[in-house]
Amino acid sequence: MRSNCSILLIIISFVLLSQVGCQERAKIPVESEPPLAEPKPMTGPAEVETEQEAVKPEPIIMFDKVVHDFGEMGPGAKKTAEFKFTNTGEGLLKIADVEECCGVATKLEKRQYLPGESGILKVEYSSGSGVGVMRRELYVISNDKTKPKTALTIKAKIVPKIAYEPQRGLRLFLEDENAESPKITLTSLDGKPFSIEEFKSTGNCISADYDPSVEATKFVLQLKIDKEKLQRSLNGLISISLTHPESGTITIPFNALPRFKITPAQIIVFDVEPGKPITRNIWVHNNYGTDFEIESVSSQNNTVKVLNQDKIRHGYQFGLEIMPPAAEGKTGFTDILRVNVKGGEKLAIKCSAYYLRRK
Repeated sequence: MRSNCSILLIIISFVLLSQVGCQERAKIPVESEPPLAEPKPMTGPAEVETEQEAVKPEPIIMFDKVVHDFGEMGPGAKKTAEFKFTNTGEGLLKIADVEECCGVATKLEKRQYLPGESGILKVEYSSGSGVGVMRRELYVISNDKTKPKTALTIKAKIVPKIAYEPQRGLRLFLEDENAESPKITLTSLDGKPFSIEEFKSTGNCISADYDPSVEATKFVLQLKIDKEKLQRSLNGLISISLTHPESGTITIPFNALPRFKITPAQIIVFDVEPGKPITRNIWVHNNYGTDFEIESVSSQNNTVKVLNQDKIRHGYQFGLEIMPPAAEGKTGFTDILRVNVKGGEKLAIKCSAYYLRRK
């Protein structure tokens, strides 16, 4: 009996030891395998191109100066400035355009410049007839990404180099001998001699004798007036071209007192109705205080009729009747009243009428 109990205890002890051994083995960590390295993504064509662009050499446009001061210059003169620049970058510099302004002309020998290569932008400025301070901006457009639009400035003080008289222009009179024309005097203000190259006038109604081979610091011009041509060009300009280095052209206005004055200068009427006449008065005076005769009066479109023609001091008074024609969908109509003066002069009076707008 005792032997059987001993055997049973041995079996139970063996079972317990076996369970403990299994538990201990369960506690031993399993050696993990090293992690697999993540595969590098394949570089596609777009990414390769982006990397190449990142290191692409770029051009840089660098100007020696961006402002040029011409100092003093005369009206009608021309002066030239040079803006030197260099491509200080590592890429090809391309100049797409040069934006100019009034009175400015530019010139470039070429449009593309290698790294380290220099160029010159030539700028010519032609001053107008006015005087005062001048400032102009122009812009150089290039493929320089840091400054694709570079501003350049030119400036000058425009001062007269030639004085002329009369400064306010010529006042001419058709009834007087040689239109009572004054002489024109040209004087060099800086002491530089010049000659007269050309003399022109509006309608070629004014001329002057001059010798283009003669140089001097002062000229006095006696004018010759063609009254028939002046009658057709009562207002205009005299243009005198000179060889002075800083005063190319002198421009002098002129105006002539017309023989006749029409009051009102034109007829304008509103709210007219077809078939309902309107009456108006006009006056024609002689500005030179002399009497004259009217040969005929006519209407271009036959909508204006002279009711009466009365002689007044140095002129005439006309009573007119304006007969509006059928509207035919039009907002108004026009006509020309022609007055022929004995001696050949023809006067034209414009008549404009607007129909009544009904709601």
